[in-house]
Amino acid sequence: MAAKFLSEHTRVVTGSHDRTLKVWDLRNRACVETKFAGSSCNDLVTTDGSGSCIISGHFDKKIRFWDTRTDSSSNDIVLSGRHTLTGHCGKVMAAKFLSEHTRVVTGSHDRTLKVWDLRNRACVETKFAGSSCNDLVTTDGSGSCIISGHFDKKIRFWDTRTTITNC
Repeated sequence: MAAKFLSEHTRVVTGSHDRTLKVWDLRNRACVETKFAGSSCNDLVTTDGSGSCIISGHFDKKIRFWDTRTDSSSNDIVLSGRHTLTGHCGKVMAAKFLSEHTRVVTGSHDRTLKVWDLRNRACVETKFAGSSCNDLVTTDGSGSCIISGHFDKKIRFWDTRTTITNC
């Protein structure tokens, strides 16, 4: 289960074990959009200040991308699946954009972190962590350092520019 503010901070997107993503209007305290995701959701991320894209990581080992932009003048948020990335062998527990928003890092129960190039929709790097990943944080403006938390109670630091584990 996860929740994130969208850019204007008047709406929140939630992902749940009921396999849905929902957009909530905080002013009206109401759900304004529901999208069936196909699998229980673990983590959500908005891409940028505009909140035009949401990443959702799922128990079915997939990462899904949702477009929140709309062509209507009502300013309602419309979620429609854009891309799905596959490659993990376990539940995807966390996903974060790297600084340039063309790459995403994901962490999984399969004990790996994967870096994805969104332009090519492909995994460009796999880092073996030795323990299932629970959460991810990027720490610097360049996106070169990733901090991952694991079920073995360890925190690992990764340099995306090299194969070295410590930043």
